[in-house]
Amino acid sequence: MQTGSNEGATMADINVTPLVDVMLVLLIIFMIVTPALLAGFQATLPTGINLKERPDDDKRVTLGIDRLGNYYVNRKPVPPEMVMGILQAAFNERPQDKVLFVKADSQLPYSAVLKAMEIGRDAGARVMAAVSERTPGAKSNSKACQGEFC
Repeated sequence: MQTGSNEGATMADINVTPLVDVMLVLLIIFMIVTPALLAGFQATLPTGINLKERPDDDKRVTLGIDRLGNYYVNRKPVPPEMVMGILQAAFNERPQDKVLFVKADSQLPYSAVLKAMEIGRDAGARVMAAVSERTPGAKSNSKACQGEFC
């Protein structure tokens, strides 16, 4: 739009080039960061009906076992021979909280889960909690789940 002279004329078109540049940079950042966020412990947890809701907490000591039998302590891959030492160190850091949360893939043989629980017990865990997911569509039964870990 022009008002008679070229001096001081305003442009009525929106300049989308900076917007496109910013969006492309954000897209590239998300493409790089997303796989890094998803890397780590991935397993399909067993499902159940009467489960107590517990949000994930980074302060907990969690032992994960994926479908291939690889161990993860707090979502970091760990060689099998180092699991006990790392768990012992984690429990020594928090002497009041010696609870081990075990997350195992649902396709894993039960003997592998028992072995992981033995490692946790030998590392000093006083309480072990098996982590599972609620069956889709299932409602919790508050009367059936009265204890702290159920």
